[in-house]
Amino acid sequence: MFICRRFVQIGTVFMVLAGCANTAPSGSSQAQTPSKAPVGVTPTRIGPAQPTGEPPAALTPRGTLRPEVQAFAKRLAAERNLPLEPIEQALTEARYNATVARLIAPSPPGRKIWRSWNTYRARFVEPKRIKWGVEFWQENQALLNQAAQRYGVPASIIVSIIGVETLYSRNMGSFSVLDALTTLAFDYPDPNKPERAEMFRGQLADFITLSLQDKLDMNAKGSYAGAIGMPQFMPGSIMRYAVDGDGDGHIRLNSSVNDAVMSVGNFLVEHGWLRGLPVFAPVLLPADPSALATGGLTPTQTWRSLQAAGARVAAGASTESWQDRPLGVVDLVEEARGTVQYRTATPNFFALTQYNRSYFYATAVADLAAELETRMGR
Repeated sequence: MFICRRFVQIGTVFMVLAGCANTAPSGSSQAQTPSKAPVGVTPTRIGPAQPTGEPPAALTPRGTLRPEVQAFAKRLAAERNLPLEPIEQALTEARYNATVARLIAPSPPGRKIWRSWNTYRARFVEPKRIKWGVEFWQENQALLNQAAQRYGVPASIIVSIIGVETLYSRNMGSFSVLDALTTLAFDYPDPNKPERAEMFRGQLADFITLSLQDKLDMNAKGSYAGAIGMPQFMPGSIMRYAVDGDGDGHIRLNSSVNDAVMSVGNFLVEHGWLRGLPVFAPVLLPADPSALATGGLTPTQTWRSLQAAGARVAAGASTESWQDRPLGVVDLVEEARGTVQYRTATPNFFALTQYNRSYFYATAVADLAAELETRMGR
């Protein structure tokens, strides 16, 4: 996901690029059906139930496409060999969504938001999510075993991601994806971050492309950032990493558990997940490991460098799978108390941060997965 680690750590989970992320297998298509939860799951509405009456997002007061939008449409048609007219029609119909802009806008100047790992963790490693996660695992055990065998991603990690993202399809979002992406592509609420608007233009281009290829419905619903389905994939991720898990010739991330499970596994492998490797290494770090924590999204340490700094293997822990891999020290901050929890992360942790660029997010996924494994007797 595209979101800065520090933004997500304050508590709002942006499921934006991940899954966030980017070519669906040829011949696969996204069903043009309304988003729905699997049988037996009660969805929770996130977003407007009815159109909000917002103005057009891409039009001038005269009713023509804004110059930058017209240029975007022409470039998209030329670069991807798409017909121009339906692109222009879609953009003409897109509505500005003030709620989307508000939700993704930066905090007001001078307002201090304290980052709290404990508060963040409690939102996701919670009784309700654990209970529903165990039920999801039990109901889809054969499928999850198949995904684990194919991709090397444990069932617990896949279950955890779907739980963190959408509460097992209960929170898939009800914002118009077209409206949300057009709003953020051409009226991003932070003018100091033009790269964010450019990123959303890329996601809008992928969404329109998939829609014109009959792989997504132009009326698809999703999160306020444009993420879709149980795993909350952005259009770019659907295009590049989504999988037809049930072999029916379609990719339905909103209604097919098979497609969602296999797509999560494929995404993680494509972003560096290594079979048999834990998310965290069983390492006892030195008393003050702050100098080892770089805050980056790639591992920069080795086991030798950590040993030189005073780290050692926890008593009775296995060393076979991780000591020869790059490692990173993760800092989980409790700002109000001035405390930090440190963990030693393997490449699989950093694969999780490609789903959502947040230490808090990746650690919550790992902790929820561990809790689910305990409940399942693994």
